[in-house]
Amino acid sequence: MLRGNTIMQGYIKNPDATREAMGRGWLDTGDIAVMHEDGYIEIRDRAKDIIISGGESISSIEIEEIMMSHPAIREVAVIARPHDFWGETPHAFVVPMSDTDRPGEAELLSWCREHMAHFKVPGHVTFQTSLPRTSTGKLQKYALREHQRTQMITA
Repeated sequence: MLRGNTIMQGYIKNPDATREAMGRGWLDTGDIAVMHEDGYIEIRDRAKDIIISGGESISSIEIEEIMMSHPAIREVAVIARPHDFWGETPHAFVVPMSDTDRPGEAELLSWCREHMAHFKVPGHVTFQTSLPRTSTGKLQKYALREHQRTQMITA
């Protein structure tokens, strides 16, 4: 929650979104953070990006950081994918360093199993040439969610 003279007054021509984000006089960023003993604040994830799988909370950022440590991966974005049994499972959208040296899905998932708890390993991997971004470079996870939703409907 933020408040100050550098925080926006609201969304232009969208009073409903303004009420939702600033209804209590503070801007609710939707970020989940922890404060360390030395006062350092660490942003862990966005509340809407947390994946709930079988009752476990999974940070999309944690999965992205681990997958980004693979030498053949340039970018990763992880979102929740609906699952009949677990509720949600991670779905990774991956941009490889190059198309010619792209890891296979099995290799990438094996890498994940070596570096994270098995319940956090993505159930689906979609290789992309790029990830959707705003004009200022911010990742548009909502566009990935919409893409995933339409793919699931047509499948």
